[in-house]
Amino acid sequence: MFRFTIEGVEWILRFSPQVSIEDAEKQAIFMSLQQIVTRLTKFSHGSAFILFTKNFGAIIFEIERIPSFIITVSNIISEENWYNKESLFK
Repeated sequence: MFRFTIEGVEWILRFSPQVSIEDAEKQAIFMSLQQIVTRLTKFSHGSAFILFTKNFGAIIFEIERIPSFIITVSNIISEENWYNKESLFK
């Protein structure tokens, strides 16, 4: 779990129990998230977004604003598990 502040509001980044990664990888995801931190204030409660990275693939985040400001990494999908509908029919 990581704590950080955006415009005076304390946020928490947590990882779902189904996401089993090392602490160094969690730190890398946290650092990647810091690059888009100003955009996080625009998301409403219950929103979700995906961050694509070369190291991990697609990282799925969920936003909670009630009762606290929490961002949860709900899943990480490696690029080898991405499917494109158009490429399936070639």
